[in-house]
Amino acid sequence: MSAGPIDYLELTREGLRSVMAKSLAHTIAHGLFDDQHFYITFLTTHSGVVMPDWLKAQFPEEITIVLQFEFRDLAVMSDRFTVSLSFSGRPAILVVPFSAVKTFMDPSVNFQIDIPMPETDTVAANEASDPGFAMEPDAKGLPAPEPVETPVNAGDEEDRVVSLDAFRKK
Repeated sequence: MSAGPIDYLELTREGLRSVMAKSLAHTIAHGLFDDQHFYITFLTTHSGVVMPDWLKAQFPEEITIVLQFEFRDLAVMSDRFTVSLSFSGRPAILVVPFSAVKTFMDPSVNFQIDIPMPETDTVAANEASDPGFAMEPDAKGLPAPEPVETPVNAGDEEDRVVSLDAFRKK
């Protein structure tokens, strides 16, 4: 029985999400180093995103959050992360599926990944229907990320190319 052709685009998305998840798990275990911080842009309309209604009204399509000085309760699960942030003095707990994230950036080392979004929300539907897809917290079970030797520069939209060589096991 054939499962069909290899979906390289989805495999790439999964690999890029893994870099983000491992970076966040590393932050939980070790904190942020020096001036390190993250910009994370995600779709607020994606299924599985949980955020206060007042915040969703301000950002009806997407939002970029910054994890630097004032964030709390960061947790990483196999399919999502949660974090407590303050927006103009108002506390908010966010639940963000990795499949909702468009961009993950650490400007302190000039690193950025842009995750290609599917045409439809099929990624979230596939994850929800996959019985082998774990929903349990596993931040402590994630190995520390290996250093990335070739950071991706954020150039013009057409010039953004991710080299997977930096993520291959040696």
